[in-house]
Amino acid sequence: MTTTTEAPAEQQGRMSHRQILEALSGMLLAMFVAFLSSTVVSNALPTIITDLRGSQSQYTWVVTATLLASTASTPIWGKLADLFSKKLLIQLSIVVFIVGSMLAGLSESVGTLIGWRVLQGLGLGGLQALVQIAMAAMISPRERGRYSGLLGAVMAVATVGGPLLGGLLVDTSWLGWRWCFYVGVPFAVVALVLLQRTLNLPVTKRRVRIDYLGATLLAAGVSGLLIWVTLAGNQFAWASVETALFLTGSVLAIVAFGVVEVRAAEPIVPLRLFRDRTTTLAILASVAIGVAMFGSTVFLGQYLQISRGYSPTAAGLLTIPMVGGLLVSSTVSGILITRTGRWKRFLVAGSVLVVAGFGLLATIDHETDMVLLGVFLFVLGVGIGMTMQNLVLAVQNTVAAADLGAASSAVAFFRSLGGTIGVSVLGAVLSSRVGTLIAAGLPPEPAAAGTGSGSVGLADLADAPAPIQELIRVSYGDATGRIFLVSAVIAVVAVAAILLIREVALRTESGEERLRRESRPALADDDAVGTAR
Repeated sequence: MTTTTEAPAEQQGRMSHRQILEALSGMLLAMFVAFLSSTVVSNALPTIITDLRGSQSQYTWVVTATLLASTASTPIWGKLADLFSKKLLIQLSIVVFIVGSMLAGLSESVGTLIGWRVLQGLGLGGLQALVQIAMAAMISPRERGRYSGLLGAVMAVATVGGPLLGGLLVDTSWLGWRWCFYVGVPFAVVALVLLQRTLNLPVTKRRVRIDYLGATLLAAGVSGLLIWVTLAGNQFAWASVETALFLTGSVLAIVAFGVVEVRAAEPIVPLRLFRDRTTTLAILASVAIGVAMFGSTVFLGQYLQISRGYSPTAAGLLTIPMVGGLLVSSTVSGILITRTGRWKRFLVAGSVLVVAGFGLLATIDHETDMVLLGVFLFVLGVGIGMTMQNLVLAVQNTVAAADLGAASSAVAFFRSLGGTIGVSVLGAVLSSRVGTLIAAGLPPEPAAAGTGSGSVGLADLADAPAPIQELIRVSYGDATGRIFLVSAVIAVVAVAAILLIREVALRTESGEERLRRESRPALADDDAVGTAR
């Protein structure tokens, strides 16, 4: 009788529906915390920036700082997931997120807030990458659709509940906006407890080599480019010595990163991933979707509150059509993908709807009918729901099991990278357009004084005379449509990339099952060598 050291069934991906749901409970709650923190803060930002006397540029940086940190750290978390315990890493990312949130709530200036938002972003990057990776390890691509629908539902609930909760906190005098950062902490603590009790995945036991140099060069190159995109045209001219320094340093860091990754034993981002057509095209589509989605929707709360005059609570309610569309489409498409095994049709339809949704939103101004706006947001939500999770699924279905962590985090990384670029670039577009419209509406002398400012509007909104306040509100409303127009054009790139992806039938093995099967030939070769000796 042969004895085996095979792991228990629950650790091999052969889990019952109930066991999978139990294992997912802590991870989904962790994702809920991450999404809740983003949506709570984004809807409260107009109040926060006005209260702290911040500028439009600082408004953008409060969002960009978190995206920048999560973007730079995502591939590192993903690579660590291929080397260490996924459970421990998820718990560590939650702790980092909790600490960042508590410190952000204590901020007394916009600069301090931005700094602690960076720490939040490090934890957020881990949560975004690691939950997808753990799901891939437990569940086969064919079955993952039904559970990805749960992830979409969590996103929807957090996206609806976040703005509503944030609005209530801001509008409640004895609480205030600081509780927007504190409110996610209890959920995060519960997520830690659930993860400890329910998530049981095999721990990788092998000698590891962490590519510290590659991680440093990647973070430096990406951060340099994103900081340049954010500051150029505001703090210094696009054509300037500062631009040359930022670009030169960032490009050199990225080139050096490529050289290091080719030679590294355990590269942070294995360049072999880009030899696969599906992975490369999915990453390209993720960048475009990230630019369009993050870069435009982050300013939706600003439009509803600054231009249309709604309270934070009401602004949250007005985003329900988009979230409803996302919830329905992600859930239904996930179920249909599991039943049929076909996924490309949903990606194509979703990306087309994203372009259509942004195209419709490009027509809004300060007088747009709110029912019509709701219809436009619903179309956009349906498109996003069919696109985001299924791009990750397409990549996870294609790459080798040993690269699941790196590949999943690569998609999340480039989507976040696109989002960070989108927030920076579209924030600059909005600021410039608002400044132009305000200058056009002011008497000649004030206009001449204000045309060069990238912070026109928010910094002086609370103290400005009533006519100037009205001009600022109208300018923000009329300028927002341009952001959505740029987003629609960028989203066309996602449609083109998705059309070129070749559909591959979904696998029926979990990531852990595939990893054992794919490692057997190597073990057999080692045994053969030992026998020959």
